[in-house]
Amino acid sequence: MLLFPLAALGRGFSADAVLLHLSGSVLNLASNQQAPQAAPGSALILGWATLALIVATLIGAVRRAGWFWITGLLATVLAVAAVLVLDSGLAAQIERVAADSTLRAGAKRQLRNFYDGGGMNLGLFLPMLAGLIAAGAGLSARPWVLDRFNRMRGLLVPVSAITLAVLVGAVVVLVVQPIVNPSGRELTLWQGWLAKSDVVYFVYSTLFAPVTRLSPLLSSLKLATPLIFTGLSVAFAFRTGLFNIGAPGQLTMGAIGAMLMGVYGPPSLGWALLPLSVLAAAAGGALWGAIPGLLKARFGSSEVINTIMLNYVASAVFIFMIGSDSFPFLGKTYPLPFKAPGFEAKSQELQQAAQLPTLLDVFNVGPAGGGYVLSIGIVVAVVALLVARPLLKAVKNGGLIAIVVALAAGALTWRIGIPANINGSQLNASFLIALACVALFGTLMWRTATGYALRAVGLSPRAAEYGGISVARGTILAMTLAGMFAGLAGTHYVNGGALDEYRLKGNMPVNVGFDGIAVALMGQNTPTGVVLASLLFGTVDTGGVDVDQQLDGVNKDIVTVLKALIVLFIAAGGFLSRRLVDPPPPQLVAATDKTGTDDGGKLSPGVAAQQASTPSPNVGQSSEENTREGGK
Repeated sequence: MLLFPLAALGRGFSADAVLLHLSGSVLNLASNQQAPQAAPGSALILGWATLALIVATLIGAVRRAGWFWITGLLATVLAVAAVLVLDSGLAAQIERVAADSTLRAGAKRQLRNFYDGGGMNLGLFLPMLAGLIAAGAGLSARPWVLDRFNRMRGLLVPVSAITLAVLVGAVVVLVVQPIVNPSGRELTLWQGWLAKSDVVYFVYSTLFAPVTRLSPLLSSLKLATPLIFTGLSVAFAFRTGLFNIGAPGQLTMGAIGAMLMGVYGPPSLGWALLPLSVLAAAAGGALWGAIPGLLKARFGSSEVINTIMLNYVASAVFIFMIGSDSFPFLGKTYPLPFKAPGFEAKSQELQQAAQLPTLLDVFNVGPAGGGYVLSIGIVVAVVALLVARPLLKAVKNGGLIAIVVALAAGALTWRIGIPANINGSQLNASFLIALACVALFGTLMWRTATGYALRAVGLSPRAAEYGGISVARGTILAMTLAGMFAGLAGTHYVNGGALDEYRLKGNMPVNVGFDGIAVALMGQNTPTGVVLASLLFGTVDTGGVDVDQQLDGVNKDIVTVLKALIVLFIAAGGFLSRRLVDPPPPQLVAATDKTGTDDGGKLSPGVAAQQASTPSPNVGQSSEENTREGGK
């Protein structure tokens, strides 16, 4: 709190700011030196109180006192209160500017944007975060809290990887981005540090800003949708012991399949043309995934090499179809019907019946042409499901009943809406298809015998085959389903018009197939993790555009750096102790506590169970081994 700015009392378009320190000093780096500054008010008092509580929390933590979680939680509460006070002061300044009749319209707009860009800085954000961490650490002394933390151990690796990536990225920003100082004033070493640290906060607050506003949030979801598909594709293959690098090619073939059905399907099919086009996308991707699966099962060839090679084949088919309206062969030229007239590489436009609606249109319950009024039905349904599921846990078929209750609650409240001030968005119903794929992934993999067999093949092919599971069939099925997930990503671009047209276009970003590898790694190969990782990547991709517009030394490539660092730290894997990520079972811990040694962590299950006063499992030990252990 003493090393960083407490808040920004205003910020210009070029990230120039008026910085407030905890000491009460103000550093004005804004281009408009005459801009009135919002008075800090009681924010400084709350800041000093937060600092005192953080110090008390550190003392309590060092002494392992049982109360330090309280001071940590209070520090977070006071930091939040300081943020609210600052925001209130900035809002008052905006109202004052709006009511000032002596200002011209352009000056008013500039000042409103200036104050709207202000808010907390590292001096409040870091103690807020530290207080939450301290509160969690203190409460972990309670068994019921520790039990819940243990259930979330799977988050340790991705969260740690993100944290390390953010720290390394901050160093990169400090090095490459010069101080934003359009005021031209000479800065001391201390003032230069405050300005530099403010740049770091500005970069990260801008990267994650889309989650706070509706329009950027929809843009983030639009970018996240294909990542969900490709992430599921890679994660599904990973779960079965396969490495699918063919998501770009599978996406391409899925998009081609969707285009062929959407453009050339019989118009007489009517509304059925859309689901058939979606199924064609799934079939195209599934076919392109089944080929390396079949080669792996039949000949033992590497799926890595085969999927990479098929990416090039799919790209060649893609270029052949829409790159030109004719092709020469054996001295003759043959016409191609796929390319639309003109110089741009794109297909004919899909029929109206094959086009996916935007989500704003799906959830709009307002009058036609009267703006968007978004239904609250989906939110009510989700809340109803979260409430009903634990309540009906002990009831037979409680999960199914909870789903029915959620659907009924959503249907009853569907016509109730909230007005939304938004111009429009290309986020389309393929996002709902992606969520359906998430549900399919989770249900198939963990709720069916087929999923059990696939996971068994992934964990140990030989053991699975010994247990009567066909490894070859599992390999083909896994790659086929993985290809299907990636192929459905084509509906986002072709049926959903994510590239501003309902066509197959040459600028379709097939590289999201490779991004799916990072998404799967970060999501720990779970469907929920894939969704969260995709949302994170979509958010920073959207925020990176704003960073690129406002700073000179840092551009949207910082997003690529962060993604690469996250994957690097996750792949490194060993930066966290195994005892943290995968702790030993309680019986082994109890046995170690009684003997004072764990024999290098290799206590046999029989001895561990015996020393922990638990029944000894049948571990198939020889009599000599039992005698030797009894002698010990």
